[in-house]
Amino acid sequence: MKLAVTGKGGVGKTTASALLALGLARGGRSVFAIDADPDTNLAAALGFPDPDTITPIVEMKELIAERMGTRPGAVGAYFKLNPTVEDIPGRFRVEHSGIKLMVMGMVKRGGAGCACPENAFLKVLLTQVILDSDDVILVDMEAGLEHLGRGTTGNMDGLLTVVEPSLRSLETFGRVRKLAADIGVRRVWPVANRIASDEERAFVVEHLDGTGLLGCIPYSETIVKANRGQASLDEVEPEVKEEVDGIIERIYALTRS
Repeated sequence: MKLAVTGKGGVGKTTASALLALGLARGGRSVFAIDADPDTNLAAALGFPDPDTITPIVEMKELIAERMGTRPGAVGAYFKLNPTVEDIPGRFRVEHSGIKLMVMGMVKRGGAGCACPENAFLKVLLTQVILDSDDVILVDMEAGLEHLGRGTTGNMDGLLTVVEPSLRSLETFGRVRKLAADIGVRRVWPVANRIASDEERAFVVEHLDGTGLLGCIPYSETIVKANRGQASLDEVEPEVKEEVDGIIERIYALTRS
């Protein structure tokens, strides 16, 4: 199973990714989580000790330059299109509570776009992991739509788009679904987050234009505290775990159909 998680900035995409990874591990599955967001917060959300000590691969300038055949930090230079990356996941992944994690990051600087050695290297690396790993792959993508423009998610079994009861996040889902279809990803599923009432759930369903909702993660005080560093996502309320487990079951049912 290879899944990517995306959504508009601020909807709780990384929290949803972490809850799904924890739920998969709780169900006995071997999970390889990949943080492909420039903000690289997934390790902290998963409860990894000392997450700030994990160096994102995008910051390993000398390694990337060596593999890409460029100078560290070079911009506008020629570089290899097929660098050697097979050894990278084994060397730079970390593991905690049964979850493997590789923090890739993504280039932040303005104007870098996709035509830079760092992003080209990360794209090849992500493809390598997706194609070669026997684990359940869960990729926390960057917010927005840029990754779809680069076609990074083209090898995924499904694309989960986190939405909240707001028009802007639901409009983002519509754009994600259209762009995903352009790169051959037909399985695009909305997951609602921070749902505090039946009214909010109904609002989301009404604005999904007939697209089936994969599940609704309830509003949770524990999640609020976890985002402040005052609790762990492992400690969320039973109803949150039950909903996450249901989402996972529905994903497996849909991919087998």
